[in-house]
Amino acid sequence: MVIESAQAFTLTFPGTPQEALAFVQSPARALARVGFLRHLKADQEGVQGELLVQLPVLGQADLPFRSQLLLTEGGAALEPQLLTGERAWVEVQGTARLDEGTGLVEGTVQGVNLVFAFLFRAHLALPDGGGWGGDAFTKMVQAAAGRTLQRVAQELPAGIAAAMPDPSGTQEP
Repeated sequence: MVIESAQAFTLTFPGTPQEALAFVQSPARALARVGFLRHLKADQEGVQGELLVQLPVLGQADLPFRSQLLLTEGGAALEPQLLTGERAWVEVQGTARLDEGTGLVEGTVQGVNLVFAFLFRAHLALPDGGGWGGDAFTKMVQAAAGRTLQRVAQELPAGIAAAMPDPSGTQEP
């Protein structure tokens, strides 16, 4: 079974365009406060970890993921890597970029819009229930897992925003 959820959003980064670009090109920093991620490992090669989701009927699921990091002139992209041999896993695809109107020029711009777009595609292997009961179980799990994955995606903006520097300069992220 494959379940998808997408999330697109814009956040204002409290700093210069150069600082904003460095933030989106460092997934370890940008994703450090996302609460539904566990065992996050990120470097210039890619990002990997586990997405924690509570699935009704099935309980808590730790869905591993691995994505390649691609740096672009105005941001970064995550390209999902397939995880074969796993009963349950998730593809994490995303982009983060400075808003089109932001140039990387010297200056004291305070507040740069960052545009994010993510797609989560969960792959879940369910036991073959067979018959009407199995079909009903599959549909129930699919609906519940879809709602759960959507809630997880909706938490992403707050987690990334929490990792941004405090505009007042009083605390580190």
